[in-house]
Amino acid sequence: MKLKLHFNSKTIHGGQTPDKAYGAVMPPIYQTSTYAQKSPGVHLGYEYSRTHNPTRHALEKSLASIESGTYGFAFGSGLAAIDAVLKLLNPGDEIISTHDLYGGSYRLFTKIFEGFGLFFHFVDLQNSEAILEKINSKTKMVWLETPTNPMMNVIDIQSVAKICKAHSIYLAVDNTFASPYLQQPLHLGADIVMHSATKYLAGHSDVILGALVTSSPLIAERLAFIQNASGAIPGPMDCFLTLRGIKTLHVRMQRHCENTTQIAHFLKAHKKIEKVYWPGFEEHPNHKVAASQMKDFGGMLSFVPKGAHFKEALQIVEQLQLFTLAESLGGVESLAGHPASMTHGSIPKEHREKNGVVDALIRLSVGIEDVRDLLDDLDQALGTLK
Repeated sequence: MKLKLHFNSKTIHGGQTPDKAYGAVMPPIYQTSTYAQKSPGVHLGYEYSRTHNPTRHALEKSLASIESGTYGFAFGSGLAAIDAVLKLLNPGDEIISTHDLYGGSYRLFTKIFEGFGLFFHFVDLQNSEAILEKINSKTKMVWLETPTNPMMNVIDIQSVAKICKAHSIYLAVDNTFASPYLQQPLHLGADIVMHSATKYLAGHSDVILGALVTSSPLIAERLAFIQNASGAIPGPMDCFLTLRGIKTLHVRMQRHCENTTQIAHFLKAHKKIEKVYWPGFEEHPNHKVAASQMKDFGGMLSFVPKGAHFKEALQIVEQLQLFTLAESLGGVESLAGHPASMTHGSIPKEHREKNGVVDALIRLSVGIEDVRDLLDDLDQALGTLK
């Protein structure tokens, strides 16, 4: 009888078997571009590493397992994965997207794919019914982030999925902030799950990699063709490092969540903080949705200091000692960012501010250090404000 694994076991064993050549427990790094063939088309399952590579194949099976999907695909970056999803569509098609999303996604949508005839509607999807106002005969996809980057807005995946199914529309979910440890969009009705695996999946700030997972054979067939034809694949070393990172995802996410909970409450009670955005607060919009579709509330939060503007926000992030001022998120080390000038700098100022990404907003990716040290660091940095 084949065991049905729980999530914590899937991160280590899901889709994995010892290497057939020598029984290696960890999949070897197959650093090769091509493979010997006995006759044209007669080979041992691999012919060219853009199409298939054993190390990447092992990672893709792991990705499918931890997202409870059937088919996994690895790409050179998260944006390369999104690029592949949008190539499922045709000129004239329309996409409904959450209005608050990663600046790189917004840039790809508006600066690249709008030029190829796709049209995007950016909508506040905290109320899933808002989708209905934009659906028409040309609507082919809904693109979600939840929680969103950087405002931590929560969208009801199951509710959106029901609307999409009723109108025969693809639902794609960027699950980067939550990770599959906290949230399983395919179980909630999504057709495609996307990850910037650079973040929580790899977990150590040493890899750039993207991932897609689906359970649809039709979508999988098209994505496999796009992956091979466009060639935006990761190398075997990056696949190996990501697979190694996934094996500790469950223990890292537990500590990320524990630390973030304490930091969120510390900031909320601090006299110099005006607002903290974290879905674990009962008063957070759609907190009940987050509590129902997520296992915990994640390792990300954003906040605005009282009376602060651009200058004061920069002062805080520059004074931090343990939190590193840097792009990205999801690593074992804590990072601080200034979305308006960093991750979301490509979004027009008026659009950013309309959605809450003001110049004073600071985003934290809380790592797995001793939380007492992180609290001390935030306290001393905030102490520099008048």
